[in-house]
Amino acid sequence: MHAITLPTFGGPEALVWDEVPDPRPGPGEVLVDVAASAVNRADVLQRKGHYPPPPGASAYPGLECSGRIAELGEGVSGWSVGAEVCALLSGGGYAERVAVPSGQLLPIPIGIELVAAAALPEVTCTVWSNIVALAGLRVGETLLVHGGSSGIGTMAIQLGVALGARVCVTAGSAAKLAACRDLGADVTVDYRNEDFVERVKAATDGRGADVVLDNMGAAYLARNVDVLATGGRLVVIGMQGGSSAELDLGVLLRKRASVSATGLRGRPATGPGSKAEIVAAVRAQVWPLIEAGRVRPVIDQVLPMAEAARAHELLEGSGHIGKIVLAVRAGDRRGEG
Repeated sequence: MHAITLPTFGGPEALVWDEVPDPRPGPGEVLVDVAASAVNRADVLQRKGHYPPPPGASAYPGLECSGRIAELGEGVSGWSVGAEVCALLSGGGYAERVAVPSGQLLPIPIGIELVAAAALPEVTCTVWSNIVALAGLRVGETLLVHGGSSGIGTMAIQLGVALGARVCVTAGSAAKLAACRDLGADVTVDYRNEDFVERVKAATDGRGADVVLDNMGAAYLARNVDVLATGGRLVVIGMQGGSSAELDLGVLLRKRASVSATGLRGRPATGPGSKAEIVAAVRAQVWPLIEAGRVRPVIDQVLPMAEAARAHELLEGSGHIGKIVLAVRAGDRRGEG
């Protein structure tokens, strides 16, 4: 088969479409003929040498895919060869085939095309596990999402709205803020020119946000704690703004607030807190919302997988809205925008 390999770490040019050995499904795994994958910030970090795959995972980038089951490994039940699926991966999505633990498979939601479904597993699992399973977002609460026009952000807006929350977002351009409003965001903040703490507090009569989903890390830590309401929950899922900052525990104590930091890729395949547990919850709770048309994948564009370097350039340029998808075959270019 062909896959995007990383002979060396570096810029987008380090991504090479090359012929490699076909994977084989182990016990409890299925082999998927990949139709498409999607680009995530973690892929960029891996390309630069900062985010190696977990032990035993594929060395190729790609944390999600869609495709058709080609083969069942020993002990797999509930799935059949030829079934159309999408999957949460620990790596290997930038390839024509990938072996996946069966607990990380999801059926293609009714009404979603196969290629577009590649944009769903990582964002739905990340958002659901953090704003619902961890932070416990409730009806009537205020959710603040940083990077509202990103793949994670566009999903968080839609799920927040579907769960009955009031959603505030930050983004860096008028077009991105407009896209967030179209998805249901109530309060949109231009982080380049406005203070999100002031805007969110003004919009909530000084109360602040009950849940903050943050991709910036250190750069936003103090202000994220400041914007929290009493009993608020800050969940950090990225470190685009650095990894080290000072935290005033006195503010947390006075607000009875909490700060959590989580990752998805390094979780075990099965057991408590595992990928399989999260995938099962997403299938039960998020898939009905997608099939009802209340939540959808937001795709900026679909490129041939051999052009992964170009896709990384677009992602790092931050001009996109939603996800960038890589289709294995040039004809598989349809998406859901």
